[in-house]
Amino acid sequence: MQAKAVIIGSGHYVPEPTITNDELCDAFNAYVTQINTSNKAAIDAGTMIALRESSPEFITKASGIQERHVIAKEGILDPQRMQPLIPMRQDDEISVQCEFALQSAQKALTAANCDAKDIDLVIVSASNLQRLYPGIAVELQKALGTRGFAYDMTVGCSSSTFAIQVATDAIVSGSATRALIVNPEIMSPQINWRDRDSHFIFGDASTALVLETAQRTNKPKSWNILGTKLYSKFSSTVRNNSGYMNRCDPQDISEDDKLFYQQGRKVFKDICPLIPVFIQEHLEELKVPLSDIKRFWLHQANSNINLHIFKRMKGREPNPGEMPMILNEYGNTSSAGSLISFDKYHDDLPSGALGILCSFGAGYSAGNVLLQRQ
Repeated sequence: MQAKAVIIGSGHYVPEPTITNDELCDAFNAYVTQINTSNKAAIDAGTMIALRESSPEFITKASGIQERHVIAKEGILDPQRMQPLIPMRQDDEISVQCEFALQSAQKALTAANCDAKDIDLVIVSASNLQRLYPGIAVELQKALGTRGFAYDMTVGCSSSTFAIQVATDAIVSGSATRALIVNPEIMSPQINWRDRDSHFIFGDASTALVLETAQRTNKPKSWNILGTKLYSKFSSTVRNNSGYMNRCDPQDISEDDKLFYQQGRKVFKDICPLIPVFIQEHLEELKVPLSDIKRFWLHQANSNINLHIFKRMKGREPNPGEMPMILNEYGNTSSAGSLISFDKYHDDLPSGALGILCSFGAGYSAGNVLLQRQ
């Protein structure tokens, strides 16, 4: 099978501060106590439902997450605030998201043994963008000193795999020769840290890949992109209504729907059947047996979802190393999750080994990439 393009370097970055489940629950439960105490009369009268406390055991069972990295910790754990404190910067300063993206971009360039000036396409693809314009990717292009062109895109948790296909298509068509994809997922500002069902889900991280034309590469650590497949179907089960039009309705500007919210049970019921079929259909199109896949780097949303997807495909539990999960340490890092898993767990595979990189999430959207070790 002819390679369409090649991944020649990868990198990931997480900020140093971490929040454990114990720390998170201490702050959340302090908030719950404050609210229930101040509304005791209404709760006793039955006109208000008391808030429920959270626990580390509940979080681990529901998600597999034990801690997460965040860009700013203190404000999140303050029961009076419960959101990160990230000061705004002046227009002549590098933006927070661009600075964040730089960390993983530089690691990927180093891994690829590639100079920034050799990059002629930069794509910043993430669930959330700090601003509408100028593009974060264009700012990153300037900060790195790359040439060519750059732009932003966003497809929720599938932003990384969608960007891989877009960059691959650009390379195949000849509009780019070497591309840098960066996924700076600063997720902590979009979390409702006061919502028991979702306050534990996300962490902050950034990932990056360097791609180039297959004809130029003979590096032993490279990965051939043998095929890509994308899918989308509109659903409101995972949503965030924050946007530039919010200020037009002052009464609605601070409502909880301007943060992440979801119908968790419905997401589980929808995604678990969809993704195994999606992966298997792609492999059938490429005439690759499922049994030939040695590793699955799946979107790191929820350990229960990933295990369910794997069992539906293979009819068994994954063998050690077959489907690496990084949720316990990083949490859900949106589109960065599957690439963190790839970056950490690919060097041990031999030449010729096949792997699946798959992401899925809000939209619904899903992206699948078949990779082969050179």
